[in-house]
Amino acid sequence: MKPRLAKFTIGQVVRHRKFPFRGVIYDIDPEFANTEEWWLSIPEDSRPRKDQPFYHLYAENAETEYVAYVSEQNLVLDQSEEPLRHPAVEERFVRSDDGAYHMKARLAH
Repeated sequence: MKPRLAKFTIGQVVRHRKFPFRGVIYDIDPEFANTEEWWLSIPEDSRPRKDQPFYHLYAENAETEYVAYVSEQNLVLDQSEEPLRHPAVEERFVRSDDGAYHMKARLAH
């Protein structure tokens, strides 16, 4: 399996293709890097391929905020331009005037 280049980048806001949630990308794995237990917990008929980028999201739906791990095939760009309310977003990102999210610079010790 040869990993593909990631379609999305850190700071982009994406939406799940099938489920009603969106989030900002804060990390990317070039291919599946979670546990086999997690993998097997997904129903077989909807299990994504392992040979694609997987994205770590600060995610939210109408009820709550959480962290999600999602395959590239299940994501699309979010065009809503609505700000995210996940508390970690404000801790790790700055939102520019055009609505884009940029990671905050780390403090040097």
